[in-house]
Amino acid sequence: MPKRFSTARGREFGDGLRAAIANTGMTARAVAEIVGWQEAKMSDVVNGKGGATELELAMLLGACRTPPVERDHLLVLFNEANLKGWWQEHGACTPIRPRTLIEHERSATKLISWQVSLVHALLQLPAYARAVIAAGANVPDDEVEERVQARIERQTVLDRGLDCLFYLHESALLPPIGGEEAMRAQRNHLLKMARRPYVELRIVPFAAGAHAGLAGSFDLLTFERYEPVVFLDNENSSLIVEAPYALMSYERVLEALDEVALGVQDSKELIKRLLT
Repeated sequence: MPKRFSTARGREFGDGLRAAIANTGMTARAVAEIVGWQEAKMSDVVNGKGGATELELAMLLGACRTPPVERDHLLVLFNEANLKGWWQEHGACTPIRPRTLIEHERSATKLISWQVSLVHALLQLPAYARAVIAAGANVPDDEVEERVQARIERQTVLDRGLDCLFYLHESALLPPIGGEEAMRAQRNHLLKMARRPYVELRIVPFAAGAHAGLAGSFDLLTFERYEPVVFLDNENSSLIVEAPYALMSYERVLEALDEVALGVQDSKELIKRLLT
């Protein structure tokens, strides 16, 4: 099996280049012939083994009629494909569809999440998501509905059976986000999702007091053939953590949360009490 990129940048580049080739409606061999490459060279570039210059890649993307925005994006990734750790600045606010995160969620084998104040995006109902997004200080009003739809689209990874463990602080279950009825529906939805065999929900109760997760929320994604990554989202930027020593620190946080979080059944019972 060919060597694959080992970084988030590289994986996104490889997937983007495959998509660009696929969009031509031709085989990789046919596209390689157009730009005068051997098929083996095409395979090497797509799979992270190098073998092409930036100019050659630009010629390939031109032959694929890749849109300028996507072309420029792939060229940037190409030059940084082997750098671990990635700080993405988004401008005024996060993109409507955070591409790197979405692609990694789709290829992950397991998601372990810790959320301090909000229900995880993959578990949000539309009314809850709408209230959260609309409350953002930097989200344009005319983008709210598109952002809600994009968030719901992300949730298809759960329908495909992504193995998930969600740690959630009790405080995230209390605010009437979207109104009392919307929050009641959201709590019911959490119970419904927790019945799926591949979704585990663990609540960290107020009674836990100070705990290891106070520094903030994050997602840890693991993969079949790649090293794990941690995603942290801020108002207008995202951090993808890949360095082994840094990943270990987040793994230790999750181990500590496991010690103070309620068990699966007790977590469900807590949510049920909030519904009465």
